Amino acid sequence: MMTISDAPSVGDLLRTWRQRRRLSQLDLACEANISTRHLSFLETGRSRPSREMILHLAERLELPLRERNMMLVAAGFAPVFPERPLSDPALSAARRAVDLVLAGHAPYPALAVDRHWNLIAANETTQRLMAGAAPALLRPPVNVLRLSLHPDGLAPRIANLPEWRAHLLTRLARQVEITADPVLAALMEELKGYPVPASARPHTDYGGVVVPFRLVTDGGVLSFFSTTTVFGTPVDVTLSELALESFFPADPETAEALRAMATAR
Repeated sequence: MMTISDAPSVGDLLRTWRQRRRLSQLDLACEANISTRHLSFLETGRSRPSREMILHLAERLELPLRERNMMLVAAGFAPVFPERPLSDPALSAARRAVDLVLAGHAPYPALAVDRHWNLIAANETTQRLMAGAAPALLRPPVNVLRLSLHPDGLAPRIANLPEWRAHLLTRLARQVEITADPVLAALMEELKGYPVPASARPHTDYGGVVVPFRLVTDGGVLSFFSTTTVFGTPVDVTLSELALESFFPADPETAEALRAMATAR
């Protein structure tokens, strides 16, 4: 069990994040408009940073809001950024915005996920496309990446599984690099261990402009490309970690099939 004395100091965190961002002390000092000597003293604990200096350096290091709070606490300050559930009345406007985006994207699939890719909300089209996966994978919290790549999930129905798998793992690896989140790192190792059919071959459609998501359904293969939407200027930890994934038809046949599905309902 970690004790208070075992917890990293603000200097340790500052040095770790600087190195993770592949910056020298000179690089960060120039970015922050402070002396290299002062930065060195902050990292070694010879100087104690002010609250404003911690936030200033965290901004230059592009730290997630959660990590900025942790750095403040390590220096003996109170967290600045609140973390409230999306059901909190203070976030009601944001929740309505999420619901509007998901509903308005119909008949195309759209979903909202948290920082660990756990499903927060999804429109009806998404729920229909997820049907058929193993019940265990559909029990909350539903992890969207696990559901996509697990052999009992959507993986057997993804026509271009190696290509889509490589895309998701690359994206996840980038998140791990940016956030240093151990949960995401463990998820990535789990996903990398899932089998990939040897007979499957990557597709090269769309000239490499986008990586398509090609899902086999009773009505044929549906092809999508996706976009990600985040809140532009969040000051709440929950909102800063929320992402909306919207899928668009990559060909006329997919668009027509989705319109037909919506009409049939």
